[in-house]
Amino acid sequence: MASPKISLHGVTKAFGPKKVLQGIDLEIAAGESMVVIGGSGTGKSVLLKCILGLMEPNAGSIQVDGEETTDLGRHERARVMRKFGVLFQGGALFDSLRVWENVAFGPIQSDGMPVDEAREVAAAKLGAVGLGPEIGELFPSELSGGMQKRVALARAIAREPEIIFFDEPTTGLDPIMADVINDLIVKCVHDLGATAISITHDMASARKIGHRVGMLHEGKLIWQGPVGEIDRSGNAHVDQFIHGRAEGPIRMQVRKL
Repeated sequence: MASPKISLHGVTKAFGPKKVLQGIDLEIAAGESMVVIGGSGTGKSVLLKCILGLMEPNAGSIQVDGEETTDLGRHERARVMRKFGVLFQGGALFDSLRVWENVAFGPIQSDGMPVDEAREVAAAKLGAVGLGPEIGELFPSELSGGMQKRVALARAIAREPEIIFFDEPTTGLDPIMADVINDLIVKCVHDLGATAISITHDMASARKIGHRVGMLHEGKLIWQGPVGEIDRSGNAHVDQFIHGRAEGPIRMQVRKL
């Protein structure tokens, strides 16, 4: 059996007395699309940041291609980061750069690619997400939210990463544009043969882009399985979440006025 692309064992993370991750065990195969669902404040973003090395877990192991990453130095970390591409929640485009410069940022700044070559790469990646080269000359502020998300996706795949992280990829989009983005994610991940990890609370997105789904609740991965089995998980927390029910074992923290 092939070794997992990403492997987490016993990962914990706390901020003072607040335990955000409480012993996460997760293995993701090469070429697999894993979606992590859960409500706000359940630890999804912290999990992503620990895998990326933006946060250091308090305990546990995080391996990428069999290599332990929790104790890497700066240069070794940069080498591992070369494998990653990220689509940030808000797009996180640079307002002062034109669209093509945003997409070409990684190839130019991290890989030292000549500007003319990087511009060609940017045009190709914009084409991969359904945007023409004329869009490359615009600034992010001139684009709709859906087009900005497409540009952010083009930037995430610009360096042809082995692993792509999607942080709430459909947040702020109407249902039709969200479905367009989901389709593009599926296409881009497939074309690259990449491994994907997404965090979302959008169940339509989770069902479309995921091969497997895991649910985080109170810092623990309480269920994981193929996306096709989520409706018969047998877990009351999962059932409540995927159907958006107010009543159930998950209690929303509502501050009294």
